[in-house]
Amino acid sequence: MANVMDLMPELMGDEQLFVSGLIKEMDERSAQQFANVYRTRRKDPQTILLLTLVGFLGFAGIQRFILDQIGMGILYLLTGGLCLIGTIIDLVNYRRLAFDYNRIQAHQVASMVKNSI
Repeated sequence: MANVMDLMPELMGDEQLFVSGLIKEMDERSAQQFANVYRTRRKDPQTILLLTLVGFLGFAGIQRFILDQIGMGILYLLTGGLCLIGTIIDLVNYRRLAFDYNRIQAHQVASMVKNSI
């Protein structure tokens, strides 16, 4: 049974609990493979925060493009972050945005690792 703190010490809070639940049934080799792939796909909440702050400089929606929310990114870009209201909401919820994206990526990586065995 793999320990998430040994494999990915950069994870914190809900993400750490979620990932530990995913890898608890994996053997060491599978958990290491999961960690390597997941680490390349996950988005750091601090990066999302910085990209959201860029929205106040006139480039609203970059964080949505990075999170594969292309439609929302275009909407934010064309409307100035929905008149900055959407950008402010994203500024408050940047951790949840990153966690939602990372949760989807973790499920995809876990199923890929399980199918490769």
